[in-house]
Amino acid sequence: MMQIAINKEEFKKIIKEAVKEAVEEEKVENFLKSIPPVSKQEIEKINELYGKPAKKKEPVYSEEMEV
Repeated sequence: MMQIAINKEEFKKIIKEAVKEAVEEEKVENFLKSIPPVSKQEIEKINELYGKPAKKKEPVYSEEMEV
């Protein structure tokens, strides 16, 4: 059996990070589950009203600066 030596603070940090990652994954999963599915008819209706999305995305906002 192999043993690993680690101090209490390092152990707490590892556990805290693991819990943080698990909570974040759960939040993303719950968010994605909350989005209702869209039927083919709904997509067709949206495309009729607003047109199909452009293949190339144009920037909504841009700004130039002198350095």
